[in-house]
Order: sequence, then C-alpha cells, then structure tokens
Amino acid sequence: MAREPVSAQEMEADRYGLAPHPRERFDLVGHEEAERSFLDAWRAGRLHHAWLIGGPRGIGKATFAYRVARFLLAYPDPAAAPDVRDLTVAPDHLVARKVAALSHPDLVVLRRTPGTDKKGPSSVIAIDSVRRALAVFGSTAGAGGYRVCIVDSAEDLNVASANALLKVVEEPPPRSIFLIVSHSPGRVLATIRSRCRKLTLGELTPGDIERVMQGLGPPWDAIDPALRARAAALAQGSVQGALELLDEERIALVERVQGMLVRLPAVDLREVLALAELTAGRDGEEAFAALMATIDMFVTKTIHERTAEGAARLAPLVEVWEKSRGAAREAQVLNLDRRPLVLSIFNDLAGALRHGEAA
Repeated sequence: MAREPVSAQEMEADRYGLAPHPRERFDLVGHEEAERSFLDAWRAGRLHHAWLIGGPRGIGKATFAYRVARFLLAYPDPAAAPDVRDLTVAPDHLVARKVAALSHPDLVVLRRTPGTDKKGPSSVIAIDSVRRALAVFGSTAGAGGYRVCIVDSAEDLNVASANALLKVVEEPPPRSIFLIVSHSPGRVLATIRSRCRKLTLGELTPGDIERVMQGLGPPWDAIDPALRARAAALAQGSVQGALELLDEERIALVERVQGMLVRLPAVDLREVLALAELTAGRDGEEAFAALMATIDMFVTKTIHERTAEGAARLAPLVEVWEKSRGAAREAQVLNLDRRPLVLSIFNDLAGALRHGEAA
C-alpha cells in the first residue's frame, strides 16, 4: 500500500508517514518485561538517572520512552500511587495531553528538527539544540517531580551534540531521568553508555505486529488481514518494517532479498545481477528503497544478535553498511546508475561477514 503524501509542515523526522507519533500511542505491545523492570525500580526508589533503551529499529522503543515519561511526570512519588500495576497514563490525563502536545515544562525531547515548507527534517541532532533543550535541567522541576529527557535517537547525535549530552548525563541534577533510544546500543558513545542502565527491548512477534497495526487506525486498520499477516511475518520483528511491506510486489521482493542475505557470505552473482536490474532507472527507485530497507533491517538485527562478540568482529559489517548508505545517498543526488552499487553492496557485505567469522 503506497503511503499518501505528507506535507513538509506535517512531517516530523521521528514519525512514520501517517501513522500516529510514538508520543500519541498509549498501549504497549510485546515489552511487558521491560515495563516490569522499570516499574520495579520505581517502586523500590532505585531509578537510575539514565536508561539506554536499545533494540532493533521499529519495535516500539520510542513509544516505550514516551510511556515512561508520561508515567514519571504523572506519578513521581511511589508512595502516592501504591495501586499502580503498569505504566499506563490515561489519554485524557493532563500530563498525557501536555506530552502529546510537547508542551510539558519538565519534558525535553532531543530529536532531529521537523521539516518546514522550505526544507526537510534535519539530518542530525545539532549541538545548539542539545544546549537549548537541556537548559531546562538548570531549574527545579514543577511540584518537586522529575525532569525527563527523551533522546530519539542516539544515532542522530553527532560528536559535538553527544558530548554536550554527556556533560549533563555525567553530573545530572537531582530528580533527572534520561531515556536514550538507540537502534545499535553498542555504537553509542562509550562514556554515555557506561553511565546508563541498559534496557533491551526484543523483536515483536508477528502476532504482536498485527495487533499494533490494527490499533493504528485508518488507513492501516483497513488492510486485508492476509496481506497484513504476510507483512508481519517478513518484518523481522519491526512494526515499521511491516508497514513498509503492505504491497504484494514489495513483499515478493523482500522475500527474495531476505533469502539472498541469509545465504551470505555466499553470493550468487547471477541472482545479484538480476536483482540489480530491478533497481535500474526511474522505475527501479521503489525497488532500490525496499532493497536498502531490507538490508538495513538485516544488518541491524545481525549487530543486535552478535553484540556479545565484541566491536572488533562487528566493525567491518558496520563500516561496510555505513559506506553503502553513503554511496546510496550519493547515487540519488547525482542520479547515478544503481546497478554497480547493488553488486558492490552484496560483495562488501559478504566480505565483512567472512572477516567476522575469521576474527
């Protein structure tokens, strides 16, 4: 299903098309264990000041972070809310309304700047944005509650903005909580990572993904259930991945690419050449986008599953993928032939995986 065009004014860099923004989602699907861990720490009065919320892209990490923020801003004192069973805050609660409007004085959200009618969203979270946003941490939170900072995501910080965030995370003011969303926690600045409690969210099951899609409202809830089920099964635990697959041709292509990726480091040159032909020219733009999205999910999942192996073994894969994404952006800007790029990507991925096996 093709997404309807969205105007630049409506586009937020951390929103997927017409789907509700994570701050507008009030249900939690599939991450009950993570919720219990946070709730137990809150009840015991042992809340760490910084949480690194990690896991693959599109599984609900930002939704979880906003859920935590709403809860802490609504219920800062466990003694005053002894009957709380989960992190739910009703949508009509004053705090929930303020968070949805990004108007709560004790909530800071660090994210890429939304687009305007003249330009698209920013590509990084700039240092000036970090400094301005974190100025709120120099004042006392309202009613003696928490001040909460959501970073969505750590991958969007550049070196300067990451170091600016680090200064506050190193010496946090009292009653401050940092919720740092990361798609690849192992790549987060080590000095930030060492000061965080890690909370890893797992992939969603296909059934969980279908439940989330059904709850997104129109147009997502009107999708043929059989198509929705196929998309959920192929999405590698990611709701965003499933939403991008709601098209018969796209599903067939993703099934084909996933099969090729699973067989790496073995590469069938004829198969890669045939795939490359599908990405050629203007007619191949959507196929190329689907190809890159599928590889991105594969690389993210591989890194996530193999984190314990250490940075040295994973570094070649990370470097190859960053190089490939840069080359893809250059090909788009300069209108280059994408076929050689597809060949290069598969060969480089195969080489990186062979290096990882040998390390």
